[in-house]
This record gives sequence, structure tokens and C-alpha cells, in this order.
Amino acid sequence: MTIKALVFDAYGTLYDVQSVAAVTDEAFPGHGEMISQIWRMKQLEYTWLRSLMGRYEDFEVITRDTLTYTLSVLGLKPSAGIFDRIMDKYVHLDLYPDAKDALAALKGYKLAILSNGSTDMLNALVRNTGLDKILDATISIDSKRIFKPSPQAYMLIEEQLGVKPNEVLFVSSNPFDACGAKAFGLNVAWIERVTPEAMALECKTTDMVRPLTMFRAMRMQMDQFGLEPDHRVKGLSGLPAVLAAK
Repeated sequence: MTIKALVFDAYGTLYDVQSVAAVTDEAFPGHGEMISQIWRMKQLEYTWLRSLMGRYEDFEVITRDTLTYTLSVLGLKPSAGIFDRIMDKYVHLDLYPDAKDALAALKGYKLAILSNGSTDMLNALVRNTGLDKILDATISIDSKRIFKPSPQAYMLIEEQLGVKPNEVLFVSSNPFDACGAKAFGLNVAWIERVTPEAMALECKTTDMVRPLTMFRAMRMQMDQFGLEPDHRVKGLSGLPAVLAAK
């Protein structure tokens, strides 16, 4: 079947979630990296826990709750202004450097985001970074009230774009998301930004494991569910070659 649409995860795939570190370190010098990694780990964890408990709150609520958790764990007490300034970075995340050129090279396909992000957060982020002029759709899981990797979340692609699962190339750098999409029946391209070899070397060459190293080990290596992505690429710029080979 011919690929008709490319659907992208947002956070960690098109947008660099690590770019929050500039704001967190400015707000709490010396704590920026630790805040950023705990925050992201708990943010993902809360999406899964709320889905399992059937106690949905949208991603903006989860992002605020997990930032509160993180700062509390580290004994940091922000003013309302500092808290809001950190939160605001989530609607001004940095695009990965190759994102716009890669999307431009894919003109002719339907292009969309499917994200756990709330509708308001996603629309603001896409608008603030100019992707609203490139994408055909920005799809939040809000209407399903359950987060990826639930199959219900991936159903939104066909419902909103009118394409069958086998006509979609789903692109994510998040292993849990790549596995969820593959289990649902989508074609999957995984953005492998940190290879196992690089991960092993990073762990060997330091006595003190950095928070970022721990994040890479826990959230950026392919999970062992027997669900392999169809394609592994090092960056978004590798996608045109994937499609040309089909």
C-alpha cells in the first residue's frame, strides 16, 4: 500500500523537550538539568498512570502537576512568576534543527501531528514555531481522553485524516510511542537519536551518572516488546530516503 500521510509525534520528535533546560537553569542555577529530566520522566509517567486509573486530565494539567512535583522533590520554592515562565517554555519549545527542512521535503504527503499534548498547548506551540503553515492537521488525544500508547489514541489518525493505518508512516523518537504505533498497525519510523553504542560509552566514561544520561537510558532506547519499528533513522532528515525506498 502506498504511503499517503506522515504523522509525527510532537514532544521529543519534532520539538526538543531538552530545550526547557535553558529556562529551568536560569530560574534555578545549578538545578536546571535535574529539573528538566525529573519533570519529563514524571510527565510521561503521569500520562500512563492517569490512563490506567481512568482519571484523565489534559496534558497541560499534567505538565503543571509534574513541575510542581519536581520542584517540591528538589526543595525549590518558585514564585508564581518563575513557575509560569518555566511552563511557558512548553509553548515555545525549540524545533529540532532539521525539522522544517525535513517537512518541506515531504511536500505532497498529508502531514500531521498526533500528540498527547492538550489542544491549546499544541496549537500555541505549532503557531509559535511556524509549523501551522506546513502541517495539514494538529491532532490532540484530548477527544479520546486517554494517552498514547493506547490504541484509542492512534484511531484518531484515520478518523481525522481519512487514511488507513497501512497508508500511514508514523514518526516518533519515543520508544513507547513507536511500539504503540506498531502494535496498532501503523508503519513506523523511529528516530534513534542515541545509539546503544553511544549510550554504553556515555555510561562507561563517567563515575557520576548525569540526569540526562539516565533519561537517555530510560526513555531513548528501544523497549523490548518484540515490536520493532519498520525503519530506524538518525534524524528527521532521513525520512525522504525512507519514502524513496518504498
